[in-house]
Amino acid sequence: MKIAMVSEHANPLGAIGGVDAGGQDAHVEALSRALARAGHWVSVYTWRDACLLPDRVPVAGRLTVEHVPVGPTGPVGKDDLLPYMGELGTRLGRRFAASPPDVVHSHFWMSGLAALLATRDSGIPVVQTFHSLGVTKRRFRDRRDTSPGARIRLERALARDVAHVIATSNEEAGDLARFGVPRDAVSIVPRGVDLDVFQPEGPTADRTQRPRIVAVGRLAPRRGFDLVIRALAAVPAAELVIAGGPPAAELAGEPEARRLRQVAGRAGVADRVTLLGAVPGADMPALLRSADVVVCAPRYEPFGIVPLEAMACGVPVVATAVGGIVDTVVDGSTGILVPPERPDLLAAAVRRLLAEPFWAEAYGTAGADRARSRYSWDRVAADTLAVYDRVLAGAAARDAVVRGPAGEPELVPAGGLAG
Repeated sequence: MKIAMVSEHANPLGAIGGVDAGGQDAHVEALSRALARAGHWVSVYTWRDACLLPDRVPVAGRLTVEHVPVGPTGPVGKDDLLPYMGELGTRLGRRFAASPPDVVHSHFWMSGLAALLATRDSGIPVVQTFHSLGVTKRRFRDRRDTSPGARIRLERALARDVAHVIATSNEEAGDLARFGVPRDAVSIVPRGVDLDVFQPEGPTADRTQRPRIVAVGRLAPRRGFDLVIRALAAVPAAELVIAGGPPAAELAGEPEARRLRQVAGRAGVADRVTLLGAVPGADMPALLRSADVVVCAPRYEPFGIVPLEAMACGVPVVATAVGGIVDTVVDGSTGILVPPERPDLLAAAVRRLLAEPFWAEAYGTAGADRARSRYSWDRVAADTLAVYDRVLAGAAARDAVVRGPAGEPELVPAGGLAG
């Protein structure tokens, strides 16, 4: 199968931890590699944000990344890319006309707009993964949401116009249903985890004799690190290590880092909180394995990759029951879920795991088993391919109906087949 991935702002070659780089970049890269390993040809089309980037970069085997020159040559924040999606769609349409893919898989809502424009006259089906929905983001972030004002309206139209939507969580599928998207037009396929990297066996980062809590993510208020710091005040003797944000040398100039240090000071735990700054991806498994418990307390989280990585490393998780975390962490089996905005309950859950090492080990073992059985990238790729096959079969069936039993074109009502 020939697969075109459209990922306007998330370049799989981009460094994790950039301004707009992160989980989506990693998702597109890992899924594309897994599809290529399965024998399919995959081209990832993304924004060319630097004039020196090559047009086409072979990545591995059947996988290539193609940089599409659109708009200004230089970094543009993802929230400012919408005016350029028409040009991106036009350029993609020319490339698809010259070398048609079997299916286009677009990532993020603006990529979907460009993909629909690129395929509107070709009949090539578009599968959409939103990664996050504006309506969900608005619900949790309210006025702090910096997305374009038209996002929710355009996402609603996009979800109805594409051939199929892949949601990464049950919460997202529910929001799509409220958009009016038919249930049979949505499949839930979660993100995956690299099980060759994140596993129970391997080196462990240096640590003190104190019980260790680890929290990981971008330094942003929605990540809830302030809640974890406040919870630490009720977990005597434990230390909290927070990984994420700019390099350690630049933390002094990071507003959220300064705010978190102020929270720690007011809570009386400043001496037990360490902000590491950015941690290289290669060092992250060792850091997670050094933890007695990994705590994830976001106020809003479309999927939640950190709990999954911790589970894959065999570490028990305490997390807030929001978004995709509810699907990933099995409460009472691989970790403990608590309501959001409740540092008192976070503290109680952490104290329980620190006081009961048998249950902490049991949760860690169950988490590693769950990660291996459900969240390998090869499993995610197989589930994604099943969606592609279903979409292509549906397109072939519709084409057969339109053309008639003898292969001759038939008149179709102006309103489509349902007219």
